[in-house]
Amino acid sequence: MRARLSDIAQQAQVSEATVSRVLNDRPGVAGDTRQAVLTALDVLGYERPARLRKRSAGLVGLIVPELNNPIFPAFAQEIESSLSQTGYTPVLCTQTPGGVTEDEYVEMLLDRQVSGIVFVSGLHADTTADLERYRRLTTRPLPIVLINGYTPDVDAPFISCDDRDAAELAVAHLVALGHRRIGFISGPDRFTPVRRKIEGFRAAMTRLTGTPGPELDPLISLSLLFGVEGGDAATTRLLDAGVTAIISGSDLMALGAVRAGRRRGLSVPGDLSVVGFDDSPLTAFTDPPLTTLRQPVHPMAVAAVRALVDEINGHAAPRSEYVFRPELVVRGSTAAARTTLAVPA
Repeated sequence: MRARLSDIAQQAQVSEATVSRVLNDRPGVAGDTRQAVLTALDVLGYERPARLRKRSAGLVGLIVPELNNPIFPAFAQEIESSLSQTGYTPVLCTQTPGGVTEDEYVEMLLDRQVSGIVFVSGLHADTTADLERYRRLTTRPLPIVLINGYTPDVDAPFISCDDRDAAELAVAHLVALGHRRIGFISGPDRFTPVRRKIEGFRAAMTRLTGTPGPELDPLISLSLLFGVEGGDAATTRLLDAGVTAIISGSDLMALGAVRAGRRRGLSVPGDLSVVGFDDSPLTAFTDPPLTTLRQPVHPMAVAAVRALVDEINGHAAPRSEYVFRPELVVRGSTAAARTTLAVPA
């Protein structure tokens, strides 16, 4: 029993005494700590004492791409909170370059006999990925819900932010400020959310500025990376094309755009306006505070959990895409366009 307590305590990063109090359902343990012990118990494959089984309806896997981008911890936190309220214990799986892959995490979760899995921006968002991995899960059958990345070829509920609308909102905001030479930066266009943003950008630019489709090609700059470095590199190419404003596929890329502009001696937003996407935590406190498109993370998480729990309980959720509208949050990184943009050598 002591070895077992030791294993659980190590997994939950608490003392053995705390584990004992939780297993014996004694008071004096914070809710978060109690949940950590129960999760450790489940993850290690130990059966919960009978008195505690009523506290959890089972395990649910939650697979996110990474934690470096603040939007993914935000999704994880909201989904975990919603799952806990329904009696399910979330098992968070995060990927790192060269680490455990999405498919390997799925196998681990299946070994733990999870009741379902939520995928956030997974391989389902990659138009070049083999979707058979998801079809195998749905035919087991194992309930799954997929966030941000829709494909009609998988029989499951999808939850998405309206990426087209996000790009159109950003273009409309910048045009209202007098910008006409507006650039768009993002990661690779093999991802569905990127493709949708590009579609929205093109449609809004044609409608609001009259720019023909072929002339928009030089205003779109894609990077292999979604982070700060990718945003810096993609923006540098657009500054050579004389843009006065940048719309970014993520807040991290927007910060890279700010850095690239300043390296050229440009002020943000005096010479270059920048719009992000996500409204990640702390973007209100960057220099300058970032104008961005806010993903409605909370309602998206609640909808994902509701759909998954319905599936688990045998009430099939609609096999379609739930699309949530983003919100334009105007801060200090956008301003009225200057008549000309002088780019220092």
